[in-house]
Amino acid sequence: MSSKIFSNVIGFDDAPFPRSYQGLVKIVGAVFAGQRFDGVLIGEIEKDGSDAAKEIIRIVAESKFAAGISLIMLQGITMGGFNVIDPFTLHRKLALPVLVVTRRQPNLESIRKALVNKIPDGEKKWRIIERIGPMEPVEKIFIQRVGLTMDQAAQTIRHFTIHSHIPEPIRTAHLIAGAIADGQSRGCP
Repeated sequence: MSSKIFSNVIGFDDAPFPRSYQGLVKIVGAVFAGQRFDGVLIGEIEKDGSDAAKEIIRIVAESKFAAGISLIMLQGITMGGFNVIDPFTLHRKLALPVLVVTRRQPNLESIRKALVNKIPDGEKKWRIIERIGPMEPVEKIFIQRVGLTMDQAAQTIRHFTIHSHIPEPIRTAHLIAGAIADGQSRGCP
């Protein structure tokens, strides 16, 4: 079993917005080379839309960092409200493993009800969430993964967990996204 640590990583999070907001939501990718913060990518997705995976693929593929990135980390499987990211599409189109990270186990039944009852294409989005499977505990967080083993995921999480339970690429993306939205960063995700 390989214990490869993916050292060139990009972590994504979305900018916060008020509940009543309609429109485009900024997403931020924080690029790390080892534990060194190396750059930022910014894109936009539709709130509750279906374009998150497509936009992540676009901004990663078009970036100067594309050739060096070895793994994508996501702060949850949704951005911009219920814009569900298809990690299988990311993995297939970018040929990179995808690691979804959350601080807490989500309430899947509440998510399913909200998607199916209130969101366009909610059934399709729910199938993506079902397909990736249950969250797995690692250290003091929960993960889902595509294209990497549990051992690789755990080693990578440990390598990038420095200042909180959340790996630095995601923590940094979260701080930048908060500053873009509010003029100053918010606390850790």
